[in-house]
Amino acid sequence: MEKIFNFEDRLVRFAGECIFFTRQLERLFENEYYKNQLIRSSGSASLNFGEAQGTITDKDFIFKVSLVVKELKESRNSLKILDYIKEGDSDKRSKLLIEVEQLVAISSKMIINKK
Repeated sequence: MEKIFNFEDRLVRFAGECIFFTRQLERLFENEYYKNQLIRSSGSASLNFGEAQGTITDKDFIFKVSLVVKELKESRNSLKILDYIKEGDSDKRSKLLIEVEQLVAISSKMIINKK
């Protein structure tokens, strides 16, 4: 994946890449469950960051970015479960897991810097 330095763009790409990844999963009950969770949580992280950019106070910004962290951690957990059961393309799963770790670290640092 090409390096993107804009955090919002990285979140958008992460959500999109999660959708691309889930489209390739076999249609099994358990895959559908984690696929839906991953799509919702990765998209929610991106949307919440969009809201965070429109906040007026540091407290509101911290709250919204905290939601971003929460959703990213949920995405990470879904990816870890899919990794554990070896569903989907292993290379793609690995790249998504690396990216979500970096996104969690960046968003957590944003919160620390605002405090």
